[in-house]
Amino acid sequence: MNIQSLIETKVKEGFLALYDVEIPSVEFQATRKDFEGDITVVVFPLLRYKKGNPVQIGEDLGKYIVENINEVTNYNVVKGFLNLVVDDSFYVNFFNEIAADARYGFVKEDETDARMVEYSSPNTNKPLHLGHVRNVLLGYSVAEILKAAGHKVYKTQIINDRGIHICKSMLAWKKFGEGETPESTGLKGDKLVGNYYVKFDQEYKKEISELVASGTSEEDAKKQAPLFLEAQEMLRKWEAGDKEVVSLWEMMNGWVYKGFDVTYENIGVNFDKLYYESNTYLLGKDIIEEGLQNGVFYKKEDGSVWCDLTDEGLDEKLVLRSDGTAVYMTQDIGTA
Repeated sequence: MNIQSLIETKVKEGFLALYDVEIPSVEFQATRKDFEGDITVVVFPLLRYKKGNPVQIGEDLGKYIVENINEVTNYNVVKGFLNLVVDDSFYVNFFNEIAADARYGFVKEDETDARMVEYSSPNTNKPLHLGHVRNVLLGYSVAEILKAAGHKVYKTQIINDRGIHICKSMLAWKKFGEGETPESTGLKGDKLVGNYYVKFDQEYKKEISELVASGTSEEDAKKQAPLFLEAQEMLRKWEAGDKEVVSLWEMMNGWVYKGFDVTYENIGVNFDKLYYESNTYLLGKDIIEEGLQNGVFYKKEDGSVWCDLTDEGLDEKLVLRSDGTAVYMTQDIGTA
């Protein structure tokens, strides 16, 4: 029984004991800040059952409550308001009870009322950063709140485990890694792979600078840099199922997943289901091919496939590169 219910019971008992009158209910309100007390009984509505001075009735009830409820230690009456002081021990005990009950306030789960919460969903070319941590904590918290409210919750993420950005770290490790592993370096796997993503960018910028110095425009240099062309070729080989490339991809992604797992464990979060872009992008390609036949998408002269969203106030959107490789939107279509 909470304190208000207990006080209501004793006010009714006291009214019957003092005046031989039964009352159906008691009106409460929060005690005004300029008065001493924690909870206030409004005496005026009780005058319909017992005529008299509201201050005196308040005094009578206050004395009765203090004598009969250990948690109420004092009272004062201001006009028709009986202000009751609740002992601090009540709140301490109340919070201790809450702390001891891991499921305090939880609603029984309704399996027919399901929710899916997606969070984290990182790329496998670098470690989780502060933005991921923010997203993870928000997503996990929302999921746990929904569970406590009685929903069946599925905590998920879609891991962006393929694409040109993944091939960049793979290519850099192949060229400059000299066989380094998480074990040989003492680094978490995601940190090690992230170092090679940075290494790719450093070497790529050097090549761009050399091309620009030789008279190539910066825009063309970015497209013609040997490292970038090699990364594109590696992506084509991956999508074609090249055994050597796929084996390298599996090894480095394995390093990253182990690193992610350490971070998630340290934060204290988990997932019920994992989805991977490497699975959903193929479905996206199938849908795009069907959309081409139905006129939803269109192909440009270079062979790239686009969706025209200008009628919706948006732009044209690339959904497939000219060499047939997928972009992020490809897997988005497949996942949806």
